[in-house]
Amino acid sequence: MKRINPQFSVRRLRSLGCGFKFVAYNLLFNTVNYRPWTVICGLCTLLLIGCDDYLEENPDNRVELNTLNKAAQLLTNAYSDGGYNFVEWMGDMVTFTRGTTKLDKHNQAYEWAIIDDFTQDTPTYYWNQTYQAIAHANEVLAIVDQLPGEEDRRRAVKGEALLIRAYGHFMLVNLFAKHYDEATAASDPGVPYVLQPEKNFIAQYERASVQEVYDQVEGDLLAGLELVNDSFYANSGKYHFTRNAALAFASRFYLFKRDYQSCINYSSQMLGANPSVFVKDIAAINDQTINVEDYIRQYTSPSDPSNLLLMRKITSFQVNVGYWPDNAIYSERLFGNNPFNAEDVRVESLFQWGENGLYTAKFELLFERSSLTANTGFNYTIVVPFRGEEVLLNRAESYALLGQLDEAVADLQTLLDKRYDVPVTVDLETIASFMGTNDARVALIVYLFEIERPKEFVHEGLRWFDIKRYSLPVTHTLQDGSTIALAEDDNRKVLQIPQAAQDVGGLSPNPR
Repeated sequence: MKRINPQFSVRRLRSLGCGFKFVAYNLLFNTVNYRPWTVICGLCTLLLIGCDDYLEENPDNRVELNTLNKAAQLLTNAYSDGGYNFVEWMGDMVTFTRGTTKLDKHNQAYEWAIIDDFTQDTPTYYWNQTYQAIAHANEVLAIVDQLPGEEDRRRAVKGEALLIRAYGHFMLVNLFAKHYDEATAASDPGVPYVLQPEKNFIAQYERASVQEVYDQVEGDLLAGLELVNDSFYANSGKYHFTRNAALAFASRFYLFKRDYQSCINYSSQMLGANPSVFVKDIAAINDQTINVEDYIRQYTSPSDPSNLLLMRKITSFQVNVGYWPDNAIYSERLFGNNPFNAEDVRVESLFQWGENGLYTAKFELLFERSSLTANTGFNYTIVVPFRGEEVLLNRAESYALLGQLDEAVADLQTLLDKRYDVPVTVDLETIASFMGTNDARVALIVYLFEIERPKEFVHEGLRWFDIKRYSLPVTHTLQDGSTIALAEDDNRKVLQIPQAAQDVGGLSPNPR
């Protein structure tokens, strides 16, 4: 007998003719290894005792969305608390390290195997939590146009919901499908693009193509960008999609879509006339902080202009370290690697984990108890999904790809002015010589995605998307010194659709 979906809405119980207390809900949906006759007997008992007492009560325990304030409050739960940093263990900036914790899910990610765990820091957890967030956004979008209230407020709530829905689907399609390629996107399987609230007992979905997902994301993104209004976020603006955060999303979207002029346009809208405002002053943070925790708090502070969007993520990424850069990767690929004979100030945030692993301080270890008296709970942290530095580097890369090299160099200079301990001068000759080529355009493009982007976004997960965007091979060293490889067009670069989504949702798996 197929188990009932535990996320099925309580409101479906109304069709049974009376309102059941939560005991009925628990009996129906939360019983493990239940027997059918047990459920039937329990329901009969409930029908026979006290049913009439609840006929006048609303059996639905959810908040009724009848005001704009309630709709806005629901959107605070529409930001997925699943993290995708697990892709760091799959990338080319990690290696086998000694004396570090290695769980099965770490090993599976490192070896590009199917990750069968469904807890935090896994593809399945990210999938589930992101579609749950999308469901919250859809609940708001289904009713927001009929809610009473100020029109500007309605537009702002609707805009935020559209941006949340677009962002969730965008991240899912870039993890669980091939990277966008105009020549094949119409036939490449994507992910389901969910536009309506979930109302079915057990829903069946179809995978939209990558092109269809991108088209839907673009529609929601542009519509949300027109509606979003920062003035309604009192004291918590950075935890919502503000206009700057939406512009940063557009910058990433069009870079991934390879529409480089649009990437430049939206990036420029966000960066304005003084892009350096949106570049974090790492040297100042180093000077002002007294310990690692203080550094992280300043790094992720809502008051830092470079931090455009903050999200709370349930994750143990910052403590369950399995594979990290070692000293060789550190010196050859990361912070010891530059053409300026200068020291990278980002090195100050590195510390050793295990015998030879290096970790950069970006995520504060926070803990939430399951109750006031419990000693159990879960780890969480605050992440910055969009930063000004990404927008600047997106624009620089787009300029370089379109052959506007002087503009690309100017953007790179803006970033590096705050990344080295002495003033550095960025010029094409220096970059080309360092990269070992006479082609200045190629040298600049490769320098951006092979040198500066990996440094700037280490541990944040963006490197994995660069690996997919540029079809980069990856080699991992195992404990015995042998190596395994991920080819340029390897199917394993596409995360597998979670097993439950295949079995219950009817989704076709990705090829292996």
